[in-house]
Amino acid sequence: MAEEAHRSQAAQISVTRNGEADKSNEEVFHRDVPHNASSGPITSQSHNSPENYAMNEGVVQVGPYTGSPFQATTPKVVPSPAAASRLARSISDSQVETQKGASREQQMGGAVVLADDIKSPAIEKLELVRKWSISTYKCTKQILSEKLGRGSRTVDLELEAQIEILRENKRKYEHVIKLAQTLCTQLAQMMQTQRQLGDAFADLGLKTPELHEEFGYNAETQKLLAKNGETLLGAINFFISSVKTLVDKTIEDTLINIKQYEAARIEYDAYRTDLEELNLGPRDATTLPKIELSQQQFQIQREKYERMRNDVSVKLKFLEENKVKVLHNQLILFHNAIAAYFAGNQQQLEQTLKQFHIKLKLPGGETPSWLEEH
Repeated sequence: MAEEAHRSQAAQISVTRNGEADKSNEEVFHRDVPHNASSGPITSQSHNSPENYAMNEGVVQVGPYTGSPFQATTPKVVPSPAAASRLARSISDSQVETQKGASREQQMGGAVVLADDIKSPAIEKLELVRKWSISTYKCTKQILSEKLGRGSRTVDLELEAQIEILRENKRKYEHVIKLAQTLCTQLAQMMQTQRQLGDAFADLGLKTPELHEEFGYNAETQKLLAKNGETLLGAINFFISSVKTLVDKTIEDTLINIKQYEAARIEYDAYRTDLEELNLGPRDATTLPKIELSQQQFQIQREKYERMRNDVSVKLKFLEENKVKVLHNQLILFHNAIAAYFAGNQQQLEQTLKQFHIKLKLPGGETPSWLEEH
C-alpha cells in the first residue's frame, strides 16, 4: 500500500495553462526519488514474463517541459528495490527449470545410448539373411560348376558306394512290397470266390439228396481253403508291414542324414574353391583379411563335413545290422506260411503265426478296443 501511494503521488503532475509544469510538484517528486537510481527510457514493448514485468515497473521521472505544446517529453524509468527482488527470484526459477530440463534430456539421452547397444531383432534377421544369401550363392555356383564339369568335388569312394547300394536296395524292397500287396489282393479275391463256391456246393447238397455227400465234401474243402487263406493273408500282411517299416522309417531316416551329409559336402567344396581362388590372387593389405576370413569359414565347413561323414558311416553300419535281422525273420515267416498253405498243412500254418505273435483279424469281426490291444 505504501508503494502504491508513493507511485500515485509521484505520478500526479500538474501542468499550467501555457504547458509548464508546476514546480512545487516537481520538488516533491525529486525528494521521493533516490538520487543513486539509474534512469532509462520506457520501451513500447510489453511482455508477460516476470523479467519484462520487473523491468517495466518503476517510477517515472519527468523534468520541466521546454518544448512546444504538441511535443511530449521523454519519460524515464527508475527500477524499484521490490522489482529487483522479483527479477532475481524469476531468474533463479528459470535457472532451476533449465537444470531440470537438462537432467531430463540427459536421462533420455542415456536411455537411447543403452538402446543402441542392444541389437534389434530386425538387424539380426537381416544379418542371417545376408549370411544365408552368401552361402546359397556359393553352393549354387559349386553345384553348377560340378554339373558343367568345371569344378572339383570331394569324394569318399567307400562311403559313396555304400550309399549307392542302400538306394538300390530301397528301390528293390519297394518293388517286393508292391508285389506282395498284389499277391494279397489276388489272394483275397480267390478267398472270396472259394467262399462263394463252398456256399453253392452246400446249397446243392441240400437240394440233391443223392449227391449230398459229394457236394458236402467239396463245400468243406473250399471253406477250409478260404480259412487257410485268411491265415496266409495275415502272415503276408505282417511281412509287408515289417518290410515297409524298414523302408519308410529306418532306411528313410538314414537317407535324410545322407542328404544332410551331401549338403555339407557341397558347402565344404564351395568354401574350398573360394579359398583356392583367393590364394591364387595377389596378396596385399586388401586381400589378406579376406583370405583370413575365408580360411576360418573353410575350417568351420571342413569340421562340419567330417562330422556328418562320420555320422553317416555309423548310421549305415547300424542300418545294415538291423536290416539283416528284420529281413531274416520276415523271410522265414513268408516261406513257412506259403509252404504250409500250399501243402495243406493247417497246423503248420497256424504254428507259424503263433511263432511270430501274429493275431488274425476275423472277417466281419469288431475292431478290438484299446485296452485289448495293449
